[in-house]
Amino acid sequence: MRLLIGGASSKIFHLKEFGEAISKYGIEYRLVNDVDIIDGYPSRKISNWVQSTSQFNRLVRDYKPDAVFVDRQRHFGIAAIKSNIPVIMHLRGDFWKEIEWAKNTVYKSFPKNIVIKKWEKIGEENFKGSKIIMPICKYLEKIVQEKFPNKPTYVLQSGIDSAKWYYEKGMQLQHPCVGLVQGAVIWGKTEELLTLKKVLEKLPNITFYWAGDGPYVQEILQELKKYPNFKWLGKLDYPEKVRQFLSEIDVYALISGIDMSPLTLQEAQLMEKPVIATNVGGIPELMEDKKTGLLVEKGNSEDLIEKISFLLENQKESKQMGITGRKFVEGNFSWEKIAKEFVKKVKLELNLD
Repeated sequence: MRLLIGGASSKIFHLKEFGEAISKYGIEYRLVNDVDIIDGYPSRKISNWVQSTSQFNRLVRDYKPDAVFVDRQRHFGIAAIKSNIPVIMHLRGDFWKEIEWAKNTVYKSFPKNIVIKKWEKIGEENFKGSKIIMPICKYLEKIVQEKFPNKPTYVLQSGIDSAKWYYEKGMQLQHPCVGLVQGAVIWGKTEELLTLKKVLEKLPNITFYWAGDGPYVQEILQELKKYPNFKWLGKLDYPEKVRQFLSEIDVYALISGIDMSPLTLQEAQLMEKPVIATNVGGIPELMEDKKTGLLVEKGNSEDLIEKISFLLENQKESKQMGITGRKFVEGNFSWEKIAKEFVKKVKLELNLD
């Protein structure tokens, strides 16, 4: 079986790991940056607004894929659908909720409103034309099944190579500290960081380091930078600087309004850090509450204060959570396990040997 994988440049690192994993089970793959092959309006690059499908057609003609795997809803997927190639869509987030948030925030005004409506239309074409939709967690699978009850769906969780996550000295941080690695791209996720205002005030002797960037970063910084125990590090190089950061922190926190399968939560557990995460979306599927870390309720700053304090004051329990966390991730999210299940499901659905 030949699989053509088209994805975003930011996900190439992980898609390559995915490709190498499935290749061990008889799947030949070719990985491309989707917009390098075909793009169009409303791409951020105006020069890409008018493009033909010639490059995509040439790629398909030369490679002859049995299926196309996409990890976002773009022109690449539509081109595959129009070429009558089975499309397997890996859905990483709640597309419909994210579109709604975008319409009510950065894409609210004209002409950005036209842009987001176009992306919405492109997304719906991808969903309707895809052969299989593979949401990244069980929580998201329920949403997909409600919208497309007759479409085959299978959960395809994100795998991770545990060997790449090990202690690496490189950052000087003030202790005790809590580390956060999360972007500021979607407001519905990002706004939960404002819960930290009361936390920063109540825990002045604990330093909070945030690594991340995005269009909403200033909305967060204007509220949190006034606290001396809050430090913004910007976006860290992946994976080296992220690994160094996770090596040095005492506790990892994921303070999110909604998330499906945040990779940094897996990474922090592989680094044997006790984790704290908001009890929303697919987050509870990536950790074991009270075993690898602690879940906190959305918007509850007092809950967050209590659990951060517990982890920092009880080193024995925290250390054990970190050890258990690594074992949990290794046992449930290895690429070997993810790849084996993927190949089995795809060959069954596409009637391929």
